[in-house]
Amino acid sequence: MNGSQMDINYPESLLSLPDNEFQAILLEGVSRTFALTIPQLPNKLYPAVANAYLLCRIVDTIEDEVSLNTQQKEYFCSAFIDIVKTGNNADAFAKELAPLLSEQTIPAEHSLIQLTDRVITITHSFASEQIEALSCCVETMAKGMPTFQALDLSAGLNTMADMDNYCYYVAGCVGEMLAKLFCHYSADINIHKAELLTLSTSFGQGLQMTNILKDIWDDAQRGVCWLPQDIFTETGFDLKNLTAETNDENFRLGLAHLISIAQQHLHNALKYTQLLPSNETGIRNFCLWALGMAVLTLNNIKKNLDFNHSDQVKITRKDVKKTILASKLTARSNILLSLLFNLTSRNLNTTDWHYMPATAKE
Repeated sequence: MNGSQMDINYPESLLSLPDNEFQAILLEGVSRTFALTIPQLPNKLYPAVANAYLLCRIVDTIEDEVSLNTQQKEYFCSAFIDIVKTGNNADAFAKELAPLLSEQTIPAEHSLIQLTDRVITITHSFASEQIEALSCCVETMAKGMPTFQALDLSAGLNTMADMDNYCYYVAGCVGEMLAKLFCHYSADINIHKAELLTLSTSFGQGLQMTNILKDIWDDAQRGVCWLPQDIFTETGFDLKNLTAETNDENFRLGLAHLISIAQQHLHNALKYTQLLPSNETGIRNFCLWALGMAVLTLNNIKKNLDFNHSDQVKITRKDVKKTILASKLTARSNILLSLLFNLTSRNLNTTDWHYMPATAKE
């Protein structure tokens, strides 16, 4: 079921369902990708990770809502941080926010906001360490994202460092949260906690950069650009001149540099996955499916640097099936995973471009 198929009775019909089924249906409505990957996790991890994604999606919904001004967004984000930490006032929050959502917010997100109380009830059924990981992520995201919402993004971000920070608030902190949840789940994984936390930030940035590059032109239609100007200054292109009709070799060169940077982050994602015990195939596949789909998307962009719509570089269902199969066949072997990554990403790296991926924030 996707968002467009849901009607006004949808939230009420979910309330009687068991927690896992409730979360699964909500996930399917707000993200088919995560609805596909999260169920690969072990049964003891699935509830917390599914809940974490729903919490993050509530923050995203607030930040993306066109009917809310900056002060309202800050108000609701601050309130939600407290709700996740304490478990209190979720119903009042939903009743205050839900009527303010516009038609531009998809029906599935309307439903998610209306069902905030049930989502938070599930959050506070977890172990204290899990709640701490989730609340820390929500707080980082909800405090960091508004700082970018207030900027004039018509001509991009100023620097690559700004892009690093944005990706951290949107995705890197989610990577940290997942690493914490994985470490809580397994003592064998916890042995590598420090390195996993560092690599998880880069993992998140690789995925987020891939989305940004794929969605350049969709964002441009809204008057928004998340690309860093300093990268394009070096190639001789001014992002102020970027339009869907842009046909400029200097822009394409800058785009290729960003693809190379994203590839280096995804290489860190591979190293992250290889630190996980080989017998934890569910967690490995959860990571590998996202990694594989990102690599294929970057390949599509690299082969079509003159694309002007996201549909031109989106991977196909056949590509998704290939990614799933390849992951399942190689998930237990670090050697095979390295070979597969090197083979599929060999055209992404710009040999004359060097970049040190950002690591976990202090």
